[in-house]
Amino acid sequence: MQTPSPHLPLAGMRALVAGIANADSIAYGCACAFRELGAQLAVTYLNEKAKPYVEPLAGELGSALLLPLDVADDAQMDAVFEAIRSQWGSLDIVLHSIAHAPKADLRGGLLDSSAQGFAEAMDVSCHSFIRMAKRAAPLMPRGGTLFAMSYDGANRVVPNYSLMGPVKAALEASCRYLACELGPLGIRVHAISPGPLRTRAASGIPDFDRLLADSVDRAPLGEAVDIMDVGFATAYLATRYARRMSGNTVYIDGGAHVMA
Repeated sequence: MQTPSPHLPLAGMRALVAGIANADSIAYGCACAFRELGAQLAVTYLNEKAKPYVEPLAGELGSALLLPLDVADDAQMDAVFEAIRSQWGSLDIVLHSIAHAPKADLRGGLLDSSAQGFAEAMDVSCHSFIRMAKRAAPLMPRGGTLFAMSYDGANRVVPNYSLMGPVKAALEASCRYLACELGPLGIRVHAISPGPLRTRAASGIPDFDRLLADSVDRAPLGEAVDIMDVGFATAYLATRYARRMSGNTVYIDGGAHVMA
């Protein structure tokens, strides 16, 4: 890939992107936008089964690092950040686009969710972002930006979103508290809340097609969101143009969230 111009808004910045599963992933859209705006990339993949899908994308993006990361494995997380420290010495951007809940718990109502399933969803989808932030902060001596992916189901009831609503609400609250704790270090934190997108994660939500259609109907802009819409909005927040913004939940949904 051609070396980005030094005049691009993210030129010289280094971004860790966690959560790419395939070319339809929100994380991939963000990685493309970061790269187009000049950032260098480090990309992770979940496991050996996922690697053949992620590796070609990382190659196209000119990723300097391609590393395995199951966020439930602290040893793997330590290895990722040690590799970044060894390769780059510092970090400017971290994108956490990872969510998981056991199918049995996701397909049932909240009342029927198991304690184990709820805890697993909370650990992978929320607390792992906090663990990443703790490891990233020492690598951000000049400040930086952390991003986590949320959804409007955190704030209003979305049919079939089940236990992920409370989990995403906790994630958004965590972003606000981290913004407060990390602000003195010049590190900004945002939750990104895209409208419905056809990702692999969305395939686990019953009646997703209806959810997507309803969102487009409600949105003032009247169009579906795509991964590059999310990517460029997220990339903007990492630039100096957004240097006084932190602690926000940023909606990228065509305005659907403002409608009653």
